[in-house]
Amino acid sequence: MKRAYQMIAPVALALVSACSILPKADPSDVYRLASAQPSTQGTPVAWSLRVTKPQTSEFLDSPRIAVVPNGDLISSYANSRWSDPTPVLLRNRLLDGFQRDGRVTLLSTDETNLQADYELGGQLQAFQSEYRGSAVEVVIRLDARLVRGSDQRIIASRRFEVRQPVNDTKVPAVVAGFGLAGDQLNKQVVDWVVAQGNSAPKR
Repeated sequence: MKRAYQMIAPVALALVSACSILPKADPSDVYRLASAQPSTQGTPVAWSLRVTKPQTSEFLDSPRIAVVPNGDLISSYANSRWSDPTPVLLRNRLLDGFQRDGRVTLLSTDETNLQADYELGGQLQAFQSEYRGSAVEVVIRLDARLVRGSDQRIIASRRFEVRQPVNDTKVPAVVAGFGLAGDQLNKQVVDWVVAQGNSAPKR
């Protein structure tokens, strides 16, 4: 027993020493997707809406802040991340957009099991900054689907694409560009959903 202890002790000491010299992970700056969209008091609609996380690629389904520096290469900004995975971030931003708009007041998300007249979802194709030579722009591309809740029938679909120029390559400026692009996307999506929801036949 004593001999076994004598053999284990140096190994354990070496492991402890190795742990102490391992490099520490760099801290990350965590960013929210800010909004400057004003609140309005539109005429409320009579139907309800469920906002769901869009489907997306494995790379975008994470908190990484994506960047396309050239061609087909997709990467992410070092030591910076979103406060939530990108699909959750966009879903919450769209939900906030409907709340600020004021016309659709009966709102829920896919985190609850509440039934709704319509469901907004789709495929997030791009949520990144892209370099065009020395210029940078934020690109958000969403293939949106509006589905009737009673029978899960697609009643409308549309591609939305927003491109927002950014005047600096530093992360805070890029994040601010995402906020402006998010405001543009929200305005377009909210107006489209309200128009489709009001005109679609009810069941």
